[in-house]
Amino acid sequence: MGGINFPVPREISETGLRKGVIEDLAIKILYLHGELSIVELGDLACLSAGVMDEIFQFLRKEQLCEVRGMSGGSHRVTVTTRGRERASELLSLNQYAGPAPVSLTDYIARVATQSVAHTMVRPADLDRAFRQLVLQPEIIDRLGAAVASGSSIFLHGPTGTGKTTIASCIPSIYNDSVWIPYALEVDSQIIALHDPGVHIQSSDPSPDEFDRRWILCQRPCVIAGGELSAEMLELQFNAVGRFFMAPLQMKANNGVLILDDVGRQRMPTEQLLNRWMTPLDRRVDYLSLQSGRKFAMPFDLFVVFSTNLNPLEITDAAFLRRIPNKIEIAHASRRQFMQIFEEECLRRGMTYEPDIPEFVAQYITQEMNQPLCQCYPRDLLNQIFWTANYQGEMATLNRGTLKSACRNYFLSAKITEDSSQPPTLEIRSSNSKF
Repeated sequence: MGGINFPVPREISETGLRKGVIEDLAIKILYLHGELSIVELGDLACLSAGVMDEIFQFLRKEQLCEVRGMSGGSHRVTVTTRGRERASELLSLNQYAGPAPVSLTDYIARVATQSVAHTMVRPADLDRAFRQLVLQPEIIDRLGAAVASGSSIFLHGPTGTGKTTIASCIPSIYNDSVWIPYALEVDSQIIALHDPGVHIQSSDPSPDEFDRRWILCQRPCVIAGGELSAEMLELQFNAVGRFFMAPLQMKANNGVLILDDVGRQRMPTEQLLNRWMTPLDRRVDYLSLQSGRKFAMPFDLFVVFSTNLNPLEITDAAFLRRIPNKIEIAHASRRQFMQIFEEECLRRGMTYEPDIPEFVAQYITQEMNQPLCQCYPRDLLNQIFWTANYQGEMATLNRGTLKSACRNYFLSAKITEDSSQPPTLEIRSSNSKF
């Protein structure tokens, strides 16, 4: 569970932070929340009573806070006039007033102990993760070996074959938890890392005592598609709060990063691939603060590249060499397609005649002149439900409703055939009438 258990800091020297970082954070929290007990202040800063007592003694000595009474054996304090002035100055420089950060050194050590490369992946984990999909045993075994490598994978193949669905199931292969910090401190700058949408708190029990600056979470999964831009891969400076937000790959550390629709994102493909060359090769990324200082950040994640374009047309051999696992997800076989269709009907509680799966497979390939894509059963059944809903009827599955769904969903076979023919150029004489 999250590698080794790091001890709870009992005094400032054990936090990995400079005393001034914690002092500044404490005075900002106290200023923003008003009167607090030392215990409450520690809870907001996620620091132990021993650390907060040291901070309290300093703030009191410097006349930045004053005692208003006792509560449950703990002093209740508030900022003084001098404390308010100091807090205002600090907030003008940096408005971060959340849980205390961890040091970059401690973060690097923690990431290393819970690396994706150290996880044990077994066939049972793959069976659990992909149990709702219809995949060939060979594909499942290749996916398992790729995840066990802890490196990266390139999923490619025609559109509609389930690459995105397969990629989204990969995080479910992992069945352990990792520790994620709320924030990091680098060169006196705060980098907010914890993202509730990415870092889902684990149901595993936490130790009786643990450093509360860390949260026990499921291994993270970050998905980026066509919206991906170069800025999303760098530290993002919050101009209002005046602290940094972690980039996508940093949020995905110790987990999975899925780059979907490679070749169709907002940033040029060449720029994207060049950006990943060093991290994929050396397992380290380099980020820059606003001051210009560069620092090394662990790149410990399983990266999934997915595209329906020809890999050789969007990248080169040098980049592909850095992705050791490449799996083509082809169109479904007739048997595979029929099984997907049957399971989709079962999931929706739809009854049908025994020959319907065979009929729809034949109708798509012969009448519609289309390959058997894994997404068609879901999409065609959606068409039937939408039509029934519009007409105020119960959705029924038969040859008639399937033919109607196919006509709504597919381009006509004639258009498909014509698109494969070279265009003709009609030449008119100068005296022709338009």
